[in-house]
Amino acid sequence: MQITSKFTAAVHILTCIDIFGGQMRVTSDFLSGSTGVNAVIVRNVLGQLRTAGIVETRQGSGGAHLAKALDEITLYDIYKAVDCVDDEGLFHFHENPNADCPVGRNIHKAMDGRLEAAQAAFENELKSTTLAQVVSDTRKLIDEE
Repeated sequence: MQITSKFTAAVHILTCIDIFGGQMRVTSDFLSGSTGVNAVIVRNVLGQLRTAGIVETRQGSGGAHLAKALDEITLYDIYKAVDCVDDEGLFHFHENPNADCPVGRNIHKAMDGRLEAAQAAFENELKSTTLAQVVSDTRKLIDEE
C-alpha cells in the first residue's frame, strides 16, 4: 500500500504557512497554487490538520496559522492527522494465499513480523523529524537559489 500524497501535501502546506504567514494571508487558494493540489483538497487537508490541533484557520480574511511551534510538530503528527494509511497499516497482504500450498500456508507467518517492524521503523523516523527541520532545510534551499 502506498501512502497518499496528502502527507507530502500537508508538509508542503505547513511549510508555506510558516514561511509566508508573516508576509501575507495564507489562503487555500494560495496553498493550492504552491502545491499544485486542488483547493478543495487543500481545504480538506487543512481541516484534518485543524482537527489534530496543528493549524488554526479562519474563514474569510483570516487565512491559516500554525497552532503549535514548529519544533512541537513531528512528521508523524502530520502523517496521523491526514489519515495517510488505513488501520491495516502500510502493507496490505494479498487476500487469499492458497492454504494447500506450503508457501501460501506460511507466508503470513514469515512476513507479518517483518512488515510490522518495517512500519515501526518508518514511523519512528517520522517521530524523530520535526517540521522545524523541514522548514529550516527549505529556507536554506530557497536562500541558495
